[in-house]
Amino acid sequence: MSITVHEVTKQYGSQWAVNGVSFEVKEGEIAGFIGPNGAGKSTMMKIICSYISATSGTVTVNGYDVQRQSKEVRRHIGYLPEHNPLYEDMYVREYLIFVAGLYRLGKLTGRRVAEMIEATGLGAEQHKKIGRLSKGYRQRVGLAQALIHHPSVLILDEPTTGLDPNQIIEIRNLILEMGKSKTVLLSTHIMQEVEAICRKTVIIDKGVIVADAAVGDMQRKSESGGCTVIVEFSAPLHPSDFSQMENIGQLHPLEENKWLIQSKKGDIREDLFRFAVDRQLAILELQLQEKSLEEIFHELTSRK
Repeated sequence: MSITVHEVTKQYGSQWAVNGVSFEVKEGEIAGFIGPNGAGKSTMMKIICSYISATSGTVTVNGYDVQRQSKEVRRHIGYLPEHNPLYEDMYVREYLIFVAGLYRLGKLTGRRVAEMIEATGLGAEQHKKIGRLSKGYRQRVGLAQALIHHPSVLILDEPTTGLDPNQIIEIRNLILEMGKSKTVLLSTHIMQEVEAICRKTVIIDKGVIVADAAVGDMQRKSESGGCTVIVEFSAPLHPSDFSQMENIGQLHPLEENKWLIQSKKGDIREDLFRFAVDRQLAILELQLQEKSLEEIFHELTSRK
């Protein structure tokens, strides 16, 4: 596994920032790490990067323990924190050469700086001072410095915060491209971003993991374990006709012979086929409705 987190806690006085957190991100996977403000996302990311120590539990990155082998871990990780810390008086190219020196790239410095400038689209800006760049280009500089030592794991904390829609798309495409060859753990508040680029989602709330699954699997499941379908029959029906179907939670008529049905538990499609056969009806349409990630997020993190 690229990132393995097991029973991690972090306590500040009487406050638990994270409490018993466990999850894995496999090699070559882009994982979304989402939660409300103050849920523990940034704390957990800093623990993974060896920037702060956990109170208890273990974290490994590419097999290296983040507390006992922090130097090896940092060689394998590229980290873009939420508030991208850059030296605004330095020029873009100058700054990347400086970062390459910190990683002791030596003779590889010139080549890696050129590669990162090209990969992140900084060619036209490389001779400008960082303080004169737009937020979008500053994020590109942050990504370039996170990638310059060719890490196999990327930790990105809110990489598109404060960007306009065009900049968000540009940074998103960059992350997708980097994800072809790297493991990425991405924190964001933009649910559409997770749906667009992440293979799996880990949701944290009040320092505890409340969901950990592939994005598609999570969307196909509701909190109750039921499902929602749209079904169209070949003839009209009355709500009372469904009274013998015990697994119906909610029933809403749509246009003509079409209904929206939510089950109490599990998949109701097989029951609907039997229902239609018993009444000698044909099913003209049967569509499983997936919940949006935003709806699932609200369900899991709005409990009191």
